[in-house]
Amino acid sequence: MQSFISETLDDILKSTTSFENVVFVLPSQRAGVFVKNTLKDKISTGFLPQILNIEQFVSEISEIKKIDSIQLLFHFYAIYKEIEGKPDSFDVFSSWAITVLQDFNEVDQHLINSKEIFIYLRDIERLRKWSVKGTFKETELMKDHYSFMEKLGEYYTAFYQFLINNKKGYQGVLYREATNKVAGFIEKNIHKKFFFIGFNALNKSEEFLFQRFLETGKSQVYWDIDISFLKSNHQAGNFIRKYKSKWKYYEKNALKIVGNNFSTPKNIQVIGASKNITQVKHSGEILQNFSNHNNTALVLADETLLPITLNSLPKNVEAINITMGYPLKDIPTSNLIFAVFQLFLTQDKLQKSASNQFYYKDVLRFIKHANIYKLFSEQNIAIDVILDKTIIARNSMFVDVETIESISKKLTNKEVLLSIFNPFNGISDFLERIINLINLIKENTTDLEKEYLYRFYTAFRQLQNLHSEFHFIQDLKTLHQFFIQLIQSESLSFQGEPLQGLQLMGMLETRVLDFENVIITSVNEGILPANSKQNSFIPFDVKTEFNLPTYREKDAIFSYHFFRLIQRAKNIFILYNTENDAFGGGEKSRFITQLEMMNIHIDQKIVSPKVVSSSIDLKEFKKNEEVSNRLKELAEKGLSPSAITNYLYNPIAFYKQKILKIKEFEDVEETVAVNTMGTVVHETLEELYKPFIGRFLTFDDVSAMQKKVKNLVEKHFAIQFKNGDLKTGKNRLIFEVANRFVVNFLKQESAILKDEKNTLKIIATEQNLKTDISIDGIDFPIKIHGQVDRIDELNGVTRIIDYKTGMVKASDLKITDFTSIQDYKYNKSIQVLLYAFLYTQNENYDFNTPLEAGIISFKNLKSGFLKMNFSSNYRTPDNLITQEKLDEFMEEIKSLILEIYNPEISFKEPLELAF
Repeated sequence: MQSFISETLDDILKSTTSFENVVFVLPSQRAGVFVKNTLKDKISTGFLPQILNIEQFVSEISEIKKIDSIQLLFHFYAIYKEIEGKPDSFDVFSSWAITVLQDFNEVDQHLINSKEIFIYLRDIERLRKWSVKGTFKETELMKDHYSFMEKLGEYYTAFYQFLINNKKGYQGVLYREATNKVAGFIEKNIHKKFFFIGFNALNKSEEFLFQRFLETGKSQVYWDIDISFLKSNHQAGNFIRKYKSKWKYYEKNALKIVGNNFSTPKNIQVIGASKNITQVKHSGEILQNFSNHNNTALVLADETLLPITLNSLPKNVEAINITMGYPLKDIPTSNLIFAVFQLFLTQDKLQKSASNQFYYKDVLRFIKHANIYKLFSEQNIAIDVILDKTIIARNSMFVDVETIESISKKLTNKEVLLSIFNPFNGISDFLERIINLINLIKENTTDLEKEYLYRFYTAFRQLQNLHSEFHFIQDLKTLHQFFIQLIQSESLSFQGEPLQGLQLMGMLETRVLDFENVIITSVNEGILPANSKQNSFIPFDVKTEFNLPTYREKDAIFSYHFFRLIQRAKNIFILYNTENDAFGGGEKSRFITQLEMMNIHIDQKIVSPKVVSSSIDLKEFKKNEEVSNRLKELAEKGLSPSAITNYLYNPIAFYKQKILKIKEFEDVEETVAVNTMGTVVHETLEELYKPFIGRFLTFDDVSAMQKKVKNLVEKHFAIQFKNGDLKTGKNRLIFEVANRFVVNFLKQESAILKDEKNTLKIIATEQNLKTDISIDGIDFPIKIHGQVDRIDELNGVTRIIDYKTGMVKASDLKITDFTSIQDYKYNKSIQVLLYAFLYTQNENYDFNTPLEAGIISFKNLKSGFLKMNFSSNYRTPDNLITQEKLDEFMEEIKSLILEIYNPEISFKEPLELAF
């Protein structure tokens, strides 16, 4: 395969022996590297030509320096403020100014009469609000829009003049001025030859410049077009066919270079893959089959796939050259900067600026960021333990500076870290803190992390300098919005050896370059070509009227790049997303369909992710001597009903909690937890009923209780939900629910006592019960203990009552066969029956008085006291607990405890919990 660059240089060498006064103009800087490399192999000695990309070339002609988008935005705002009496704030301005600058750029690049187009736009808006009746209702938003469109031409003229006066500008300014100055430039450089290599879609300025240079007779344009596209109506040849038919130069001269490479034999594979990950992974598999990647390109039509692509390259890719930028928003450092912003934005939102307190989640997010966490870990500071003691243990939603100082007291250079939390004096002070923080964390980082930090360092330095000059950013919210826009539009450029290894690039970076092996991903409609959506204040019909490019021209540009890339390649792999989703997936690109219609042999296949089946290894812990000793300690201390049901649910959880004594992770309780609300309800009821233990309740007693409910609920919330806010939001609702639970329960009690036939005696509340049991096969007693919420006697029936703030149904307390009780679905029945067993053992209960046990569910109060039911016939429930039933029940419980203490039976994870 002879590349376009090689073919072009061979043709130039036929008429050019010395390159001392020769200039090559190329579409991109990277193409220049390949041109130099190819040329040095073709000439033995002598000067290399001057090689410029088109932007450098235009800048040289125009004598104007191109400035970046951030500087442009600040300068444009300065002009805007001079024109407007009541200007938008800088953050509002920047949200629309970026689009306006893109429109200005397009107008200038295509040499549109600015006065005409902006008057045309103004008149369209005037027509829209014209009414036959002479009345037209305008909202404030519409008035602002019409005013904006009226002044768009004024903004352009003033800003353009400012840029010209200061010899700097955006790309369109450079192009327009270059067309004005090209005659003088040609006259100065009449001794030089200019070669324009590898261009396709030219804007009007470039067309004008190229034709002026061709008129000198000492310049040449080398087009890279295949005869298959030039001689047909194919979209890929639209632009070059237009130049051939309309440029005066080509009335007498032929095009250079027209190839015939597309028709040569090729291995083309069109591969459908589900989702982006599958495409990227399959690309890696293709690359793994190549022994050498020096003539291979992996082209990402969707450049957002770069991060996952870098993580999916096979091990045999030893060298890689990336010719696209890594978005700043995907760099880990951006999360750290956002964390700093969030500290103060949330502080302001929650009105904690005066006390200089910070929301605990924002503090944790900042300290636990990898870069900050590393500062502590490198100095052997147990930051997790410190955070638990200082923030989580206090259950405080807000953290003051003193707490942060105590967290950082052992840290070297803590002043820089602590300065982040001090009140800042203006935007310059805030920016300086960010820069100091970057300087602090850069010391112990990898080379790649240093590149990340340096890119942000330069961005914030530039922002600081611009702010010092203009003072447009007045508050942190504006700076934050501007920072979001900045990282979404800016990228980190990679530098590598462009002539070695795999070339990883976007579609536009492939211009002029040829590769033997080409892999293109995301060849779907909406991506390649892009969708027809345009981000512009100039409507489609106005663009058409003034010959500005629309999505049609952009489609033709991508068509050219796609087919040009594959015309000289030997092995071509085209991947597309087969899944139909909201991001352009599902429909393969029209370019693939066009390729299929060209009578070229194409191998088509669909690939799917490889599903590797693997056996599930259930967690298992054997009972060694240490575990046996711990179980013996547990037998002495006592097993609770919840511990036994926990073993039924998951033996591994039982092992972790009771054997290893691992506590659940504690966090700041920002919203009242379910168990906290349950505790509050339990404690409130205990305090209400405790004075009546051993007494019969009266209707008046319950009425007196009702008056105390709210204060007691508040009291116990203050104890259980320390430092929590119950005044607003979810917590207020939870407080009201807890209060309502107690009120409704007392109403139910009142309804019972209103009937004078009913008698209700309180025997105990929150009573601790315990007993020892002997089990055959275990040579030491096992203690069972538990705390019963309430024991009372209603109309001569003793009741064991367990309070539940959650939902419980009558079916949860029904059991007809005790042999099946070793199932977690009977967990509530097990708890209640164990409480009944403990009570009978502690009181030497003789069963002369009827005994019932059950649950009062506060979410199901209408069902009243839900009793244990041992009958299979719903018409004749059996609620009484007898000695025989308890004996039968305890036989099963003893069997379960024997399993827990059996050294031959491991603690094993249930299969249903392994997924």
